[in-house]
Amino acid sequence: MSVLRLETVSRWYGNVVAVNDVTFEVGPGITGLLGPNGAGKTTLLHMMSGFLAPSAGSVLLDDAPTWRHPQLYRSIGFVPEREAVYDFLSARQFIAASARLQGVDDPNAATERAIAMVDLADAADRGIGGYSKGMRQRAKVAAALVHDPPVLILDEPFNGMDPRQRLHMMDLLRAMAADGRTILFSSHILEEVERLSDRVLVVVAGRLAASGDFRRIRRLMTDRPHRFTIRSSDDRALARELFAAAEVEAVELREGLLTVRTTDYGALTRAVAPAARRAGASLLELRPADESLESVFSYLVRR
Repeated sequence: MSVLRLETVSRWYGNVVAVNDVTFEVGPGITGLLGPNGAGKTTLLHMMSGFLAPSAGSVLLDDAPTWRHPQLYRSIGFVPEREAVYDFLSARQFIAASARLQGVDDPNAATERAIAMVDLADAADRGIGGYSKGMRQRAKVAAALVHDPPVLILDEPFNGMDPRQRLHMMDLLRAMAADGRTILFSSHILEEVERLSDRVLVVVAGRLAASGDFRRIRRLMTDRPHRFTIRSSDDRALARELFAAAEVEAVELREGLLTVRTTDYGALTRAVAPAARRAGASLLELRPADESLESVFSYLVRR
């Protein structure tokens, strides 16, 4: 099992600091990388892939530096966001060239296996210049997988894919993660990261703003109130009980929906059931109303 590790990494271009003193570790499973445009995501991915040197700090794969360490490249599959394909080649030729460059023992067999993995067999002999954006993405993913790397790094891998292609790619990444691979991908679509990632890294202005399970990150944001929606057999009576609770900051009952705001996530969840008993109400549902990845991301970017 491979582990990518960044230790106090910075990267600057002249007077522009793209990445500033970032430390984190990425291990087996699927990690999503989030951040607004210009946050430094692509610079981080290029340094982890060995295509860019850090200006300061260390970028390591299993304790070996990724920069100028060619033998490590066979352990990494990298899918860049930009169009790194040759339009005059067919997908099969493009993927086979990657297999030969990686020194695969049987490049033809590896090529066919990679084509099948991304569901591109029907179009594999067509020129990539005539492909849609989503098909080009799949060809790039196949080229990154052809040497069966333990680490896969993808920059906006779902760009241009239709819903069926996107679901197929998600299933493929989940299967590879289940086999113990280390997968890191960036995406500007929060739903994709929320559905696919075991863990998220949020980068803002070149710095690591948060890392871990996004729900846990949200619960640690004690300076931002948490909102819950509650359904019960008697919302009005329950609202009266909750309004008097010290853990509750505000209660709203509007159009049949009871919403409660608190600064103490754990205390509120423990207080609801006793309050329902005092109100003589049956508790039907207690659900966080702002625990989505979108909520976490918006807070971290705007604060």
